[in-house]
Amino acid sequence: MADCLFCSIVAGSTPAYLVLDTPEVVGFLDIRPVFKGHTLIVPREHVATMVELPDELTVPLFGTARSVAAAVRTAYGAQGSFVAVNNVVSQSVPHLHVHVVPRTKGDGLRGFFWPRTKYADDAEAAEYAGKLRDVLAG
Repeated sequence: MADCLFCSIVAGSTPAYLVLDTPEVVGFLDIRPVFKGHTLIVPREHVATMVELPDELTVPLFGTARSVAAAVRTAYGAQGSFVAVNNVVSQSVPHLHVHVVPRTKGDGLRGFFWPRTKYADDAEAAEYAGKLRDVLAG
């Protein structure tokens, strides 16, 4: 879809800190992370919400989200993760995306209030993307 930010990232037209790129899905750092390392997993195909997700993309999308949820523990020393999908309400980009947020006990995240942070600079964001890419590559 021409005016979709995430389709533009998938196509390589808009830069992003990629952590994975498969035939079905792409993962990249959220530019307004809840915590550093917050990753978005999107289907390559434009799908607006989870309701419209074709069956054949369900396993690639959510299997990848599961892999990223495991990898953030090693990549960032997280104790676990928060995995979420918004459908229409609170969905800032109308392209299905799974949030995988690294978590540690006492990190301050409470309920559904998602405070946002920033990377210090491009080098720090690239470092976080590289750590996760390395763990995912095995």
